[in-house]
Amino acid sequence: MLLAGTFSTTALKAQTPPATWQEHWFEHNQLLSRVFYDNDLALYYDNDVSRSVTWTQQYLGDVWRYTKRTYGSFGDDPHLFAVLHTNKYSGGHPSGYFDPSHDNRNVIDAGAGPWTSATHGDRGLLTHEVAHVVEGNSKNSHSSPAFGIWGDSKWAEIFNYDVYKALGRTDDAAQAYDDYNNSDGDDFPRAGTKWFKNWFYPIYSRHGGSQVLNRYFIQLALYFPKNGNDYSRRMNMGEFVHFWSGAAGVNLKSLATTAFGWTSEYEAQFVAAQAAFPFTYNVPLPVVVRAFEDSNYGGYGVSLPVGSYTLAKLRAYGAKNDDITSMKVAGGYKAVLYADDNFTGASTTITGDVSLLNAGTWNDKVSSLVISALPTTGTSTVIQAESYSAMSGVSTEGTTDVNGGSNVGSIDNADWMSYYDINFPTTGTYRVEYRVASSNGGGKLSLDLNAGATVLGSLDVPFTGGWQSWTTISHVVTVTAGTYNVGVYAQSGGFNLNWIRITKLAATAATVATTAATTTEVKNNEELVLYPNPVSKDGIITVNVPKYDATAAVQIQLVDLNKHVVSYKKANAKTVTLSTGKASSGVYILIVTNGTNKYTKKVLIQ
Repeated sequence: MLLAGTFSTTALKAQTPPATWQEHWFEHNQLLSRVFYDNDLALYYDNDVSRSVTWTQQYLGDVWRYTKRTYGSFGDDPHLFAVLHTNKYSGGHPSGYFDPSHDNRNVIDAGAGPWTSATHGDRGLLTHEVAHVVEGNSKNSHSSPAFGIWGDSKWAEIFNYDVYKALGRTDDAAQAYDDYNNSDGDDFPRAGTKWFKNWFYPIYSRHGGSQVLNRYFIQLALYFPKNGNDYSRRMNMGEFVHFWSGAAGVNLKSLATTAFGWTSEYEAQFVAAQAAFPFTYNVPLPVVVRAFEDSNYGGYGVSLPVGSYTLAKLRAYGAKNDDITSMKVAGGYKAVLYADDNFTGASTTITGDVSLLNAGTWNDKVSSLVISALPTTGTSTVIQAESYSAMSGVSTEGTTDVNGGSNVGSIDNADWMSYYDINFPTTGTYRVEYRVASSNGGGKLSLDLNAGATVLGSLDVPFTGGWQSWTTISHVVTVTAGTYNVGVYAQSGGFNLNWIRITKLAATAATVATTAATTTEVKNNEELVLYPNPVSKDGIITVNVPKYDATAAVQIQLVDLNKHVVSYKKANAKTVTLSTGKASSGVYILIVTNGTNKYTKKVLIQ
C-alpha cells in the first residue's frame, strides 16, 4: 500500500554506489561522501553540508521513483545521484547517463545550501534539476530538441508542479502554481510570454496531466530525427507546436498563438512539420497496460495503450529489451508477449495483473508485445443519454454526432442521470463506452448502480476539441447478474454525453497462457547450495548456483505457500545473497533461475 506522498521501496539494495566520489567536472573538485542510498537514490554531501540534513533522503527518493514510474528507464543504474554542497557552487546542474563527464550517471548537483530548513525553494531547485535529467535522457534518447525554445527551463515549471501534485505536496503545488501563474513573464520567444499560464498548464489540465507530458517525449522518440540515440538537431517553433499537438491529441496552434504569437515563419514551420512528421492529432487512447522493471510493480514503469510494440517502439515508450518483470493489465484487455522482436519467438498471453512474470520463461525475456481488447459476446445494449429516467442539473440539445438526435449537455459538478431497469444477463465483465465531447477537458464521470449503492468505476473525460467534437471513452467493470438502475454521475463537469454502450466480454480461462516454454527444470534440486536453512526472520540466505550460466542473470524469488512473492533479487553472479525481508515464520519455496536452468527448494524461516 502506498501512502499519500510516498512511493514504496524494497529492503533489497540494487547496485551499490561508491562510498566516496571525486568530482571532476567544471570547477567542482570536492571529494564527496555518500550519506545515504537505497534502490533509487544515492545521496552525496561535501564536507560542509550538515549531516543533520536528512529530509532529502525521502523527498529525492520519492521524486526519482515517481519520475521512473512516469517516464520509464534512465539507463542501467536505477539510482539518481544527488550531490549537495554548502557555501559553494550556487545554483545547480544536471547530467545524464549518456554523459561520461559525470561517469555516465543520472546526476543532480546543487549548492549553495545550507539545506537545513527544507524550504520550498530548496525542493524547487532540486526538482528543477531532475526535470533536466528527464528532458535530456528519457525514452532511451539523448539531448533535448526543445531546449532552445523553452530555455532553462520553462519545462521544469510544469514538471515541478506535476511532481508536487503526484507526491501529495499540496502546499508546494499551490505555491508553485501561484508563482508560475502570476509571474511577469519571460522575454522568449516574445516579450511577456507566460509559459506556465498560457501554454503548459492549459495542456496539462486539459489533456491528461502527467500522461500528456510523458506522451510528448514518446512523440520525440518515435519521430524526431536521431543519430543513434542522440537527437540530431534542435527543433523549431512550428515543430515544437506540432509535437505537443500530437501529444495532446488536438491542434494546439490557437493555444500557441495566445501564448507565443503566431508569425508567418511559425506558420511555414508548422506546415512543414506536419508534412515531415505526418502523425495525426487524435484523442490519445487510454493506458490499459503498465509494464514494470521489478517485481511487485516496482522500478521504472511504461504506460501502454492498445497497439503493437516492436522493440524500437517499446524503447520509445521508455522500456529496455528483456527488462519487464511485472505487469498490470486492465480488465477487458490482453497483452501477448513475445520473446523476440517483431512478434516472433515464444509467446504468452497476460489478461490480468502479474506481480512477477514466470521467472524461468518470461521474467526479463520480453522483446515485443501486442495489446488488444478481449473478445466480446457480440451482445450490446445502447442507451441514448437523453433517455434518462431521472436526472439532476442537465439539459438536452441537438447533436451533430453520427446519426444525429440529441445529446445531454450542461453537465456540471455533481449532476447526474439515472437509467432504470438495465439488465445485466450474466455475472462477469462488461465494457462500458461513453460517447463524449468537451471543449475544456478536465471532466470526470463515474458509473453506479442503484443510486450510488455500488460505484463500478470512473473515467476522465478528455478535451475533444469542442462541444460537438465527439470521441468514445471506455472502461471495464464487473457486475453481478441482475436488473439495476444505472447512474452516470459527474464527479467533475464540463462535458456532453450522447450515448452509453454496454457490452458483455467473453470469459477468459486463465490469467496467463504460455506457448513454447523455454526453461528446463533441473531435476536434481539437491545440487542447489543455500545456507543457512532454516534461516531467521530478517535474515540473509546465501545461494550458490551449481550450473551457473554467466551469459544470463540469476533471479531468485522467495514465495509463500499462497504463491505470493515476499522477496526477490536479480544479480549477475554465481553466489547471490537474498534478504528474507519481512517474511513471517513458516515454510517458503525458493525459486532460482539462471538461463535455461531452474531450481526449487523449501526454506524454513524461524
